[in-house]
Amino acid sequence: MEANKELDTRGLNCPLPILKAKKALADMSSGQTLKVVATDPGSVRDFQAFARQTGNELVDQQTAGEEFIHWLRRR
Repeated sequence: MEANKELDTRGLNCPLPILKAKKALADMSSGQTLKVVATDPGSVRDFQAFARQTGNELVDQQTAGEEFIHWLRRR
C-alpha cells in the first residue's frame, strides 16, 4: 500500500503515537494515507478507537515481528 506520509513512532508509548498521528493527519489533505509504524502493542486498540472517534478511516493494521503498522486515510 502506498502512503502519502510515513510516521515512525518506534519506541514511543501511548499516547504519543496517537498524538503524532493526529498532528500528521492535520497537515494532510482529505483522502491521503498515513502509515504509522509503532512498537507499542497497545497501539492496535488505540488506533481503532482513534479512527472511530475522529472519523478517519483505519484502512489496515499489520504486525511485522515486534512492529505494528497502521494505515489511516484522512477524512
